[in-house]
Amino acid sequence: MRRIELLDNRDLVTRMVDLAVRGLPPGYVDGEFVFTRRGTPGPDGRWTAVPEGRSVRYAAIVALGVATLPEERQRAALSGDTALDLAGRLVARLPRVDNLGDAALICWAAAETGHPDVAAALDRMARLRSDYTVELSWVLAGLVAAAAAGHGGLEERIAAVRARLLDGLRGHTLYRHVLGEAPWYRAHVGCFADQVYPLQALARLHALTGDEAALAAAAQVADRICAVQGAEGQWWWHYDARTGDVVEGYPVYSVHQLAMAPMALLDLADAGGPAHVKEIELGLGWMTSRPETDEPLIVEELDLTWRKAARKDPRKLVRGVRAAATAIRSGTGVGVLDRIYPPVAVDRECRPYELGWLLYAWGYER
Repeated sequence: MRRIELLDNRDLVTRMVDLAVRGLPPGYVDGEFVFTRRGTPGPDGRWTAVPEGRSVRYAAIVALGVATLPEERQRAALSGDTALDLAGRLVARLPRVDNLGDAALICWAAAETGHPDVAAALDRMARLRSDYTVELSWVLAGLVAAAAAGHGGLEERIAAVRARLLDGLRGHTLYRHVLGEAPWYRAHVGCFADQVYPLQALARLHALTGDEAALAAAAQVADRICAVQGAEGQWWWHYDARTGDVVEGYPVYSVHQLAMAPMALLDLADAGGPAHVKEIELGLGWMTSRPETDEPLIVEELDLTWRKAARKDPRKLVRGVRAAATAIRSGTGVGVLDRIYPPVAVDRECRPYELGWLLYAWGYER
């Protein structure tokens, strides 16, 4: 298992990989993945998880995660299918995909599962545009995966998206949500996902090409999010990209603790960057012991994790107020909001990508 030997939390990681394999089939319906499994209380007070919607994006992430497993476990996770089968269905859907992030994830999944028509995904990506940091990071990851799989002629495309990501960090400590125009009150804000996905993509670019500027940018982001990690291991949610300070900590997401932070930081270490094993361990530990709530977030009887620990604030009031306040003056905290809206709520849903990234972080075949 990938770098698990470095961890004190080895048993937790093994337990979570097993949970993910068991937890994916209930969300796999007619060869597609649902958008979420929403917790619903029964008359006896016990929770069930009701499937809702469909998501191409989440299916692509699951394909990436499941592809790290041996074939028999892939078939267990996908009700008899393999990751290549799932990637094939996603490639077939490409003509109807109009979101760059979705196309990039399909390209990435196709490349890593060995699908024969990665070219279709590369072509679809070339026709779509986005200014979102996360989606551009997935484009770079998809292009790097395709190049690593032997698809040539991608140098100019890799260089173009690399330049956008490096330019987006210039003059900033961390990444903003949008690498372009954004409303004044949140133009300076980047969420946790806006940090880990470019970190991961740039680290992978360095691993493929030896790009030192890409590695330095990835290390800068990693160093800062680790420096401001919560004392109990929380990976916080919103940051001031100018300074790297935390704008608003909550929600704290299970997928960040178990999967997204470890997979990005381990990719950085694999590429020759700094290893942040202590911070990975601390983040994992939050899943089993946290100050916000005594309610378990790992739900073995349903084979899932509840999505996040959050504030009970109407219409995301706290993050909006703090974003506006820090836009006017960096470092403004509006501390009274912590007392009015403590982070005691649990979001009882589980989306398939959460289990997909968990497998991608810790699967066996990386």
